[in-house]
Amino acid sequence: MLYKKTMLETLAFTEAPETLSSSKMEEMLYPLYSRLKLPEGRLELMTGIKERRLWPRGTSPSDAAIAAGRKALSRTSVPVEKIKCLAMCSVCRDFLEPATATVVHQALGLPKDALVFDVSNACLGVLTGIILVAEMIESGRIEAGMLVAGESSRALIESTISLLNSDKNITRAGVKRHFSSLTIGSGSFAAIISSAETSPGAHRIIGEKSGAYTEHNSLCRGSGDAGMLDGSSIFMNTDSETLMLKGVEAAADNWENFKRELSWNDSTPDLVCTHQVGSAHRKMLFERLGIPPEKDFPSIERHGNMGSVSCPATLALAEESGLTSPGCKVALLGIGSGINCTMIGVEW
Repeated sequence: MLYKKTMLETLAFTEAPETLSSSKMEEMLYPLYSRLKLPEGRLELMTGIKERRLWPRGTSPSDAAIAAGRKALSRTSVPVEKIKCLAMCSVCRDFLEPATATVVHQALGLPKDALVFDVSNACLGVLTGIILVAEMIESGRIEAGMLVAGESSRALIESTISLLNSDKNITRAGVKRHFSSLTIGSGSFAAIISSAETSPGAHRIIGEKSGAYTEHNSLCRGSGDAGMLDGSSIFMNTDSETLMLKGVEAAADNWENFKRELSWNDSTPDLVCTHQVGSAHRKMLFERLGIPPEKDFPSIERHGNMGSVSCPATLALAEESGLTSPGCKVALLGIGSGINCTMIGVEW
């Protein structure tokens, strides 16, 4: 899908303030490491993650999203009254009903006549939200919309550590099903998407291409919806190795379709921002897609896998680092469990 009048007007990433290093996590996993004689340093070595971030205990997904939303509003030139859509796009949410977006909408003081809803699409939530808002702008339904996401990893990490330490039947092979849960980090993100008429000097969203590889939907599944709040018992069951292989295969297929859709080639993007999973995934992905790794901007080392926040926050961090100059073409490469794949092209 190509867009004619959709702009990425504002990006905002909010970093969770508490740091949990991989070495500290291994200390917390001492009973498991001792019983299975696992070597120290294994977690960082296998993932490339030195640390991930946590919100203070008691922070809800809406709290995190509101912080990013306020940051975006402080930066935008779009009048608040023109923001006629708000989508909460994270895996984490406050409750099953109502939409967590209603909490964010009220706190940010957005218009009464805005369309307000949650988007649930695993780690692709924000990219899916971009497509939904872009198509509303292209159709003329709205002039501007806001996307927010607040991912909180504390409940999943604490539940996983407790399980791994207490279940004496877990073997080295059994640890693999829970390994990816230890890579998850916290953070929040917000973006304002607007029409070219409203924001003529903003960054142009060129287009997108998505693919559904849902024959692999069983490779990563979470437990029942409990809101991802502190104290919740949340578990993920993930075939990490197969998910990585099939995810890269899906990305390679969608990359070819994406290039045809946008009339790009392998050398077109000046900057590539991906869903940050781990160092092994990054190496395999770039080799398979034929993209020079120096075009990548990684955020995994300090933030871990922040779910739906990961890919767009990486773009926000790249912008803050001065890597997005006028005319720069950016490829957002999103892969989410399911498996779904979305790629979006942006021109700075």
